[in-house]
Amino acid sequence: MTYKETVEYLYNSTPVFEHVGASAYKEGLANTLALDDHFGHPHQSYKTIHVAGTNGKGSVSHSLAAVLQEAGLKVGLYTSPHLIDFRERIRVNGKCISEKRIVDFVEKERSFFEPLHPSFFELTTALAFLYFKEQAVDVAVIEVGLGGRLDCTNIITPMLSVITNISFDHTGFLGNTLSQIAGEKAGIIKRGVPVVIGETTPETRPVFEQKAQETGAPLFFAEEFAMPSPLPDFELKGSYQEKNLRTILCALSHIPHLSIEGHETALAHVSSLTGLRGRWEVLRAKPLVVCDTGHNVAGWEYLSRQIKQQKAKTTRIVFGMVDDKDIDTVMQMLPRNAVYYFTQAQTKRAIPAADVQAKGLKHGLRGKAFTHVGKAYQQALADASPADFIFVGGSSYVVADLLADEKKIEN
Repeated sequence: MTYKETVEYLYNSTPVFEHVGASAYKEGLANTLALDDHFGHPHQSYKTIHVAGTNGKGSVSHSLAAVLQEAGLKVGLYTSPHLIDFRERIRVNGKCISEKRIVDFVEKERSFFEPLHPSFFELTTALAFLYFKEQAVDVAVIEVGLGGRLDCTNIITPMLSVITNISFDHTGFLGNTLSQIAGEKAGIIKRGVPVVIGETTPETRPVFEQKAQETGAPLFFAEEFAMPSPLPDFELKGSYQEKNLRTILCALSHIPHLSIEGHETALAHVSSLTGLRGRWEVLRAKPLVVCDTGHNVAGWEYLSRQIKQQKAKTTRIVFGMVDDKDIDTVMQMLPRNAVYYFTQAQTKRAIPAADVQAKGLKHGLRGKAFTHVGKAYQQALADASPADFIFVGGSSYVVADLLADEKKIEN
């Protein structure tokens, strides 16, 4: 098979959460343990850092990887979802896994894994862990896919666990209260392994304290971490990144057995070191165009404020969401005086553009509907003056479609 055919095979023969949602979710670790045993427990060959949380996982994971990489280590990085290319999920020192390695993995191993009927994420995680062993990484930063306790990344015993924050997302799987969700995320806390908590609430803090006590895990709250002065220059500029930076610096201070130097340089160049994209990313200056992958209520509490702070002649927003998010609450936060370009990403989970437009009208948001993100963006660009501000987001998949279109234009 070609690389394209291989990726299509993975999408079509294994349930993919990004495409179909809840039906792709598999509770339990039976498949993961079977795959891990088959490949000889590769994650035991290198140190790991495990990152969970509702928001900020990607920024924190990439930033930690950047610092470790700048310190001279060979660093694996496993994150999800990807924005343009499947290979983005698995990187070593910022370089994506090769197309050939993915093709070879599927061709060699499909006779073993097909009878298991693994999910897309279970299979991808097995590939990542194996690839990091093959590449002889010193350390791998592993981002949780969903939750923590039953996530298939949770077979690792890391040298450090990080939980960024807890808010309402994926409640169908993780629980309907913050304490229930925190309990699922706290499932990554391992016996004796230090854990850093980025943000807490009165409901979540006791959950983490109890789990840490049960496991004898040293517990550190980033909210209590003394920030250095002056602060390092952090490349990631969204207002929500201020709390992520505190979490990152607190985590760095508790990584055992590693000498971490040069983090100032690394934090100023996270994107170029790791390939991170879509975090308040500026795509052009006149008009100012920004995209961001923030996709739930907690993320939009920051994004909405930052959008409203922009000093622009006209604010234009290309907006779409997927069907398991609280779109009504998000729309209540959006500026009423902006011009909207309601759209839908090319995923089955996308809310149809016409439905997004109809919901927008109920919240006093006016604009046209576009069935493709690229068309919505091009119209916003055509309508804009150099003094305008264009924001593209609402879903990771909206940003992914935008960046994929931009890449086609570049090529």
